[in-house]
Amino acid sequence: MARAKRQSSYQIDLVPAMEGGYTVIVPALPGCISYGETVQEATRNAREAIELHLENLAAHREPIPKGHGVAPVLSTLVQVGVGDGR
Repeated sequence: MARAKRQSSYQIDLVPAMEGGYTVIVPALPGCISYGETVQEATRNAREAIELHLENLAAHREPIPKGHGVAPVLSTLVQVGVGDGR
């Protein structure tokens, strides 16, 4: 009987690339980076990259970093004015 895969959630950061599209970084999995032309493609590619990364860790009997809970992490940029000090 095949064992069911355990489901985990990992935060991904989508960073707009200068040439277009999005670079995807997975903070909990150093070295797990992906890319996609759209948010949807970047997210889909990130899921595949995470699965492959976790399979590689398991194959080398390395510890699997725990995922996050079900609440998404939101981040944004905040623009602030910086005075010239006068």
